[in-house]
Amino acid sequence: MLRRGVVATPEGLPYVGERTPWLRWRRPLFRFVRSKPLGTFSALVLAIMVLVAVLAPVLAPYDPLVHDELSLLEGPSAQHLLGTDQFGRDVLSRIIYGARTSLYVGVGATLLGVGLAVVIGTASAYFGGAFDYLVQRIVDAVQAIPALILLIVVLVILGPSLTNVVIALSARASMVNSRVIRGSALGVLALTYVDAARLLGCSHRRVILRYIVPNIMAPVIVLASISFGGNILAEASLSFLGYGVPPPTPSWGSMLSAEGRAFMLVAPWLLIAPTAALTVVVYASNMFGDALRDVLDPRLRGAS
Repeated sequence: MLRRGVVATPEGLPYVGERTPWLRWRRPLFRFVRSKPLGTFSALVLAIMVLVAVLAPVLAPYDPLVHDELSLLEGPSAQHLLGTDQFGRDVLSRIIYGARTSLYVGVGATLLGVGLAVVIGTASAYFGGAFDYLVQRIVDAVQAIPALILLIVVLVILGPSLTNVVIALSARASMVNSRVIRGSALGVLALTYVDAARLLGCSHRRVILRYIVPNIMAPVIVLASISFGGNILAEASLSFLGYGVPPPTPSWGSMLSAEGRAFMLVAPWLLIAPTAALTVVVYASNMFGDALRDVLDPRLRGAS
């Protein structure tokens, strides 16, 4: 009897064809769901956030920028499930559109920051010597400056905008995370197949792209998943201080600053709604990153 996924040839001999992507990822996916239920739940939360951000025009019951003088600071009701702010804007609609801002900053800063970190960390580990020394001293200088102060300085120079927030977050993250990538790349460089590739005359680009970068993708994926939540929280902190996304663009951090802080005693829902959204998304991002680390790190996988 042939196993599932095995096709019989005309001669009757079993032939194992090329596996489809679904068959290739099915068993690891099911194993992840069984062994990491909290990580699976966190992944579902992040997927829901992405769907809410993409379908914001469909899901939002009201325009988040329209003022309604007849509905100022109304509490949660059937018309406004999360109440309204001091301008009569629907809080639920602003939360939904705020997910777009958080998703843009989280994905943009994560991809740009982790991508630059891979370039800087891999190049620093591969070339070594004076170049490695210079890069690491720059990283030390960046890490010596408190993160929030450095981000505020960059945004004061560039000006407050959504794109500049992404640039500021990715610039610092690329330097700080490059040290993690450098450590992983140094471990790969110590392996014998890298020396063999050099002896065969492979170019620097081929050695880096073919033999080093693919073998450090596990820590890169984990680093990206953890950085996603950190970038969202950093954007909220900057918007809370007035250096992030300028109004009237909906942002969870600016909602805490402009509406929540001023009216938190008479309208506590203005503070509770964005706080709950930030808490759930950042917690889900961290838990998903921890689950990925446990699965992708061979040392932790062997210990479990």
